[in-house]
Amino acid sequence: MTAHAIRQIAIVGFGEVGGIFGNDLAKQGIEVSVFDILFNSPGHLQQMLAKAADCGVTAAENLRDCLLEADLVISAVTASSAIEVATEAAPMLRSGQIFLDLNSISPETKRKVASRVEPGGAQFVEAAVMAAVPTPRLKVPMLLGGPHSAEAAERLQTIGMNATALSDQIGVASAVKMCRSVIMKGLEALTVECLFAARQYGAEDAVLQSLAATYPSLGWTDQLPDYLISRVAQHGSRRAVEMREVARALAAVGIEPTMALATAKRQERLVTQMEEKNLRFDEYLFSWRSLAEAIGANAELDLPRQSGK
Repeated sequence: MTAHAIRQIAIVGFGEVGGIFGNDLAKQGIEVSVFDILFNSPGHLQQMLAKAADCGVTAAENLRDCLLEADLVISAVTASSAIEVATEAAPMLRSGQIFLDLNSISPETKRKVASRVEPGGAQFVEAAVMAAVPTPRLKVPMLLGGPHSAEAAERLQTIGMNATALSDQIGVASAVKMCRSVIMKGLEALTVECLFAARQYGAEDAVLQSLAATYPSLGWTDQLPDYLISRVAQHGSRRAVEMREVARALAAVGIEPTMALATAKRQERLVTQMEEKNLRFDEYLFSWRSLAEAIGANAELDLPRQSGK
């Protein structure tokens, strides 16, 4: 084991990404400590502690304990919390630590995060996660940016991460992510709007067949519609926040973010409609057709409902 080996890792933010990364890293024998704001919530604490135990990681009592011995700090929080977390963590970081920011935030926000982290000597590295994490898990492609990105990529590869150094400038990698999101999250939003309307008109099969004829390799008559709409149903609120970061990135270079803001609105709206109907997301039972019917004004379908409502 070399002097530069990553032996201990701190993950700040123990949601979907934090849980997957923590589990996969711990399986390698790496010591992983995690901290999440929900650890301070009595209503969520036991659930979060159980998740940590299942993942084989240590649930830290506070942020300081989480960061103390780490060679690598991974920030995997919501886009709206990225600067706040970096600001709180900064006085606790030390020289030689890598601070890897995975959050879907604009280039300017990445630079603000870096400005909080770097004065204490920690090496800030921006990361742009370029695919949905659940399937590739730790192997999800990541583009890195910043003056320490090349060295960080080498070290991250040794622990099984699919990291590629893109630029020595902070902001380029996140710009790739932001521009890609205009298409990827926009396609999700378009699919919701298109197919929910088609379902109400009884035209969805013809619409899907037409899309499949135009784009035969995408899977419009197979799993693609369920996949795209499920991502909104499960993560629409978070994606809306991320798309507003995209809008900031576009506006910063003089591009009016018409589509980005519309995507944010549509992503957020589906989650709101589900809450209004007391519908909860269940990845094992998910059907976009059932959800479209349940959202529709005259529907009475057997979808999973929130307990106690």
